[in-house]
Amino acid sequence: MTVFMVSLFLPYTVDFQAKEQEDGEPLRPSSPPTPVAVRDRSDDDVVTLFSHPSSVPTPGPPAKGGYFDFVPHKPPSSKGSITELVGFTSTATPNEAHSPVWGRTSYFNQPELRAEDPPSASIVPLRRLNHRAGLASKDSRTSSHEREALRTAEWSITRGERGNVGLRNAVYAATKSGSLQEVTWVGTIGMPTDALEKERKVEISEKLQTDHDSLAVFAKDSDLNGHYSHFCKIILWPVFHYQIPDNPKSKAYQDHSWVYYVTINELFADKVIKNYKRGDIIWIHDYHLLLVPGMIRKKIPDAQIGFFLHIAFPSSEVFRCLAVREQLLEGMLGANLVGFQTAEYCHHFLQTCSRLLCVEALENGVQLEERFVNVAKFPIGIEPEILDAQRRDPEVLKWLEKLRDKYAGKHLIVARDKLDHVRGVRNKLLAYELLLNQHPEFRGNVVLIQVATSTTEQVELESTVADIVTRISAQYSTLAHQPLVYLKQDLGYAQYLAMITAADALMITSLREGMNLTSHEFIVCQDGEHGTGRHRAKKHGCLILSEFTGSAAIFDGNDLAVNPWDYRQCAEAMRQALTMPAEEKIKRWTALRDIVMQQTAGHWLESFLESLQRAYDEHSRQHTVAIPRLSINELAPKYKNAKTRLFMLDYEGTLTAHGSPLSIPYVSPQRTINVLNSLLEAPENVVYVMSGQKPEELDSLFRRVPGLGLVAENGCFIKEAGADSWYEAADLEKMMEWKDSILKILQYYLERIEGSMIEERHCSILFHCVNAKDTQSAHRLAGDCATQINDACQNLKVHAVPWDSGVLIESTEWSKKTAATRILERLARKTKAANSKVLDFLLVAGNAREDEVIYRWANQLGKAKVVRDVITVSVSTRNTEAQATLTQGVTGVLSALHKLATS
Repeated sequence: MTVFMVSLFLPYTVDFQAKEQEDGEPLRPSSPPTPVAVRDRSDDDVVTLFSHPSSVPTPGPPAKGGYFDFVPHKPPSSKGSITELVGFTSTATPNEAHSPVWGRTSYFNQPELRAEDPPSASIVPLRRLNHRAGLASKDSRTSSHEREALRTAEWSITRGERGNVGLRNAVYAATKSGSLQEVTWVGTIGMPTDALEKERKVEISEKLQTDHDSLAVFAKDSDLNGHYSHFCKIILWPVFHYQIPDNPKSKAYQDHSWVYYVTINELFADKVIKNYKRGDIIWIHDYHLLLVPGMIRKKIPDAQIGFFLHIAFPSSEVFRCLAVREQLLEGMLGANLVGFQTAEYCHHFLQTCSRLLCVEALENGVQLEERFVNVAKFPIGIEPEILDAQRRDPEVLKWLEKLRDKYAGKHLIVARDKLDHVRGVRNKLLAYELLLNQHPEFRGNVVLIQVATSTTEQVELESTVADIVTRISAQYSTLAHQPLVYLKQDLGYAQYLAMITAADALMITSLREGMNLTSHEFIVCQDGEHGTGRHRAKKHGCLILSEFTGSAAIFDGNDLAVNPWDYRQCAEAMRQALTMPAEEKIKRWTALRDIVMQQTAGHWLESFLESLQRAYDEHSRQHTVAIPRLSINELAPKYKNAKTRLFMLDYEGTLTAHGSPLSIPYVSPQRTINVLNSLLEAPENVVYVMSGQKPEELDSLFRRVPGLGLVAENGCFIKEAGADSWYEAADLEKMMEWKDSILKILQYYLERIEGSMIEERHCSILFHCVNAKDTQSAHRLAGDCATQINDACQNLKVHAVPWDSGVLIESTEWSKKTAATRILERLARKTKAANSKVLDFLLVAGNAREDEVIYRWANQLGKAKVVRDVITVSVSTRNTEAQATLTQGVTGVLSALHKLATS
């Protein structure tokens, strides 16, 4: 059994050994990111964070507000298996890796990006340019010299700088522990490939598959650029983080990038399908590949597919802003299990599916027409064992000593974020400015080090942040003290570890984020175990964490949670962190450390795969293809040998054709009446018909079947066999408490859907849209209605279920199961008085979602041997917990019952 790890980027890439071209110039790697500032300076003129320049090379440009000796990451090892590449010696980036701009590289020798430009993002019409001429010009950039150099250059497979480091570490931990035996990565090699010859691509692909258990997906540069840089980063990423983009304003741009997104997802799906073998597990990761689960499901219906979203999932109100919202949701629902970082994101997803797709969303998943999709939370973590080994590197200890010398006697607050509208760098700096303004005692002994990396050009944000940095430095800096060190560049990994080890506090003010693993690394590094003497690491530092991160949901209040929009609260949290008593620090840090040590990356991977296996096994058992047909020849002997028998039969869709609730006949079909009367001729038989209809309607339908038991409104009313009156299982006065609130909500939608109507029953309400003039609008508003009711009435134990023609609102306290339980108890009392066994034979037949609870109830009675022979039958094509199916529908049920009655 192979586990396919499907992610946009492989853990590997290709590094070409540069050879000189004919003009003597070497083959150049793609251009590095534009420096923040450039100035000529000699080595003696270097301005650094430290009093003496380091002997380590400092090729990076100076940063505004302060300078660090920037040490680029060492190129990763080009050898080794996946466990080596993500293991102790080669995980050279933080779990929150900040990758360079797509098409560029920090240190590899790779071809440049050759992508054509998408349509303008502006709504303002532009002059039509000679597009073909532009493309020809671009193609000409890939000179014959460069192509020849790429064709003849030596190359090697090395660890890539892109991708999900947390995922790589999780795979490493699982393979090391033995819980993950065979894993195959599927993804791109993280570099432009148009300049590569076909033969070279084949060589690379074969090398990756043979030596590194990886399947390379090769896409056109324009396709991958449109997919990643445009649709993912400009459209999806902002929306998933509650940043409704004002750009692009052009529909042409959105449609254009969507085509690229679909194309890349198709390439990934095709690659997996081509290599899939029965029994394999397919695990798809993150928002780049939302369509892949659905694409694979169409080609391999019985595949075991999991999907995990590593970022936040927005509320339905935000997600609905996407033009392709239904396609994205349907793609995700192709999986057997959809995983999120927190329970909040699970709730948002379920709510969005209910609202936009008008499907039934339960607490643990989504019920589709033919199958169930499980939804659950799986908070990812880090591998403390790997991190602890990396902290022992001499380079880390050297930087730790430098930091302790530089900031001796001062409080150090640190932060590392991407400079975008999501990470809240601006909010953090404003809060720090407020702290210095309100607390003069901190002005000379507190330093904030803010590392801000940038992968996209955001001029307005960068300008705003630069203004704040300048203002703080101008107002509070002295010759002896600089309160803010702002580094618009990333740090080497050794510097990063030293920084979070030496800190008194880590501050994260993301406006919306999934699991922030920087906070986990900080907690591990605050054990005070490294360094010696006066250079010994600080310990038990405080974590200031935005309440809008996924990590805040698992830390149980042991962090200092802040609302990043509340600058006063953020400033107060900084003050609290700097003045917190040692006892409280130890208490908070110990609790945080225990959580981090328990919820590791390896634990995350194992728990997801275990849940996926359970979900898949359950789905396979419940699939109608796997459930046998009801055999009358096997059933008849059990029926004959039973002395006490109970039949629980659904009405709509089981005993009579299932039509619109508005067209339910008031006289049952004659054949149904005849079959029921035949069953009741045997004194051993007790027969109950279950329905969603009102009691008075059932009395009218079955007035010609004396001795028949009835269950009305899905369990709220029970009429025992032979009785003249109904038993009210539900509390009707209690029903009115929620009915009034629900009717007010329904009235709002009644006024907005022409042709809709409200049907009020004793214990439920039906909102009908079957006669709506605008069916598309009615479908959308019905989903909105169900979502609003479920959100507003959670405490009232009420559930709204959207369906094709409206919404059903019913209480969750009563069901067919509660009615069946009471019926069985009443039978037990009678048989106990007669000194006979309660039941020998129980047959339950139905076709709808509300029948699943009684199937489950009956099956449990059979397993517990409470009833000798239990038979549960479904006439539906959807996944079911019933033991058998009848493909002939109503005709098949009536025929089977007639044969039993006359056997």
